[in-house]
Amino acid sequence: MFSLIAAITVTDSIRPFSLFQLYTHRVAVRAKMNKNSSNIMALVPKTSNKRETVCIFGTGDFGRALGHKLIQSGYPVVFGSRSPWPSSLIPKDAEVLSHAEAAQKAAIIIIAIQRQHYDFLASLEETLHGKVLVDISNNLKINQYPESNAKYLAQLVPSARVVKAFNTVSAWALQSGTLDASRQVFVCGDDTEAKQMVIDIVRAVGLTPLDQGSLLAAREIENYPLQLFPMWKIPIFLSLGLTAFFFFYCLVRDVIYPCVYENKDYSFFLAISIPNRISPIMALVLLALVYLPGVLAAIIQLYRGTKYSRFPDWLDKWMLCRKQLGLVALPFASLHVIYTLVMPIRYYVRWRIEDRTISQALNNKTAPFDNTNGWLSDSYLALGILGFFLFVLLGITSLPSVSNNVNWREFRFVQSKLGYLTLILCTAHTLVYGGNRFLSPSSYRWYLPNAYMLSLIIPCIVLVVKFVLILPCLDKQLTRIRQGWERNPQYSEQSNYIINKSAV
Repeated sequence: MFSLIAAITVTDSIRPFSLFQLYTHRVAVRAKMNKNSSNIMALVPKTSNKRETVCIFGTGDFGRALGHKLIQSGYPVVFGSRSPWPSSLIPKDAEVLSHAEAAQKAAIIIIAIQRQHYDFLASLEETLHGKVLVDISNNLKINQYPESNAKYLAQLVPSARVVKAFNTVSAWALQSGTLDASRQVFVCGDDTEAKQMVIDIVRAVGLTPLDQGSLLAAREIENYPLQLFPMWKIPIFLSLGLTAFFFFYCLVRDVIYPCVYENKDYSFFLAISIPNRISPIMALVLLALVYLPGVLAAIIQLYRGTKYSRFPDWLDKWMLCRKQLGLVALPFASLHVIYTLVMPIRYYVRWRIEDRTISQALNNKTAPFDNTNGWLSDSYLALGILGFFLFVLLGITSLPSVSNNVNWREFRFVQSKLGYLTLILCTAHTLVYGGNRFLSPSSYRWYLPNAYMLSLIIPCIVLVVKFVLILPCLDKQLTRIRQGWERNPQYSEQSNYIINKSAV
């Protein structure tokens, strides 16, 4: 018993001394390790943040603008020129040498010259061996040459690694700090390492690189800057054609007809009245045309019983330009709002109000307030305001800066659910405006109905067919088809074969 107590006492007296020794030992070891690590770090050379030199062949507007931007981003720049002497146009921190001397100083060479001047590069093939050549050239016409400029450069200097980039950016965009222009740069090349080096340069100068794959994509990238609103042609031509049609239609009904039968000159209607009738008609018709192809596609899928069969080419093109149709419709709706706001200050409107007031005073009669017309007027305005609000919301969510920040379900909800709600409100706005004038004989001049009656044809068709398609018996089957179910799997294969054969 006493021996056990003595052992415990001895152990307790020794433990504090052992912990103190352990602590001091650890401190000494750490100090020694820090000293050794500091000695080791002293032997390692410090890494430099200096970027590698970039060579630019060509001292034109784009070459100088890109060189200035690279210098701002920390890249040493050397220009290769056929006139290798200093110039006030060249950035002061850049060096100007001959092509051969400049190429020896850099691993990345940006070819900022036109294709017709590439011939001298063949004589520099030995110097350009293994180097990265960045082709930034564009052509004057789409598919001007059998092969792309980048492919031609690769054939001219086969030992170099060719990358296509920077051809979609202008010298002005680089000079303005890329704040007021497109920031996207399409990049393509067969060598992954060379392409990554160019992508790093694109990011360094504040632009957004988009990897387009191999050098086979260079032809498409070179054609891109030459395309004038490729997705806007159909919407613009369609809107111009419909605008011209409704303009002459309203001109016949509202100006020529009164002049012939009533001997009244309403030519001043061309300034505001007729544009104010055309703009809401165009907005409503174009909005309906946004959703009509989706309805037609649903009917075709129900008829074929599959989603794996291609739509007709005209329907494919129509569906691809739906966004542009909606964006074209929005300015027409905005014009209608502006024209409506200026209506009260028109002389013709003020004259009619004054004439009616004086007529009532002379006849000592006052028109009683009609509660029905009050409801119709307020409902007409309320529907128009709500419809225009949702119209603007659809336009805002169509912008890339907004659509990129919402997920697919949110975007689909706005563009589909709220889009149809917008179409319903705008159609109701027009129907309330018409009131009981649809059946009035005075509304038909030369047997021509009012223009707004024509504008209701397509929206009403779209809404009626859409209502039929959302019935449970059809909606359930359409949902199954879009999830991959097929009524007759062989039909889709046969139809695709027929379509492909007819295309060939």
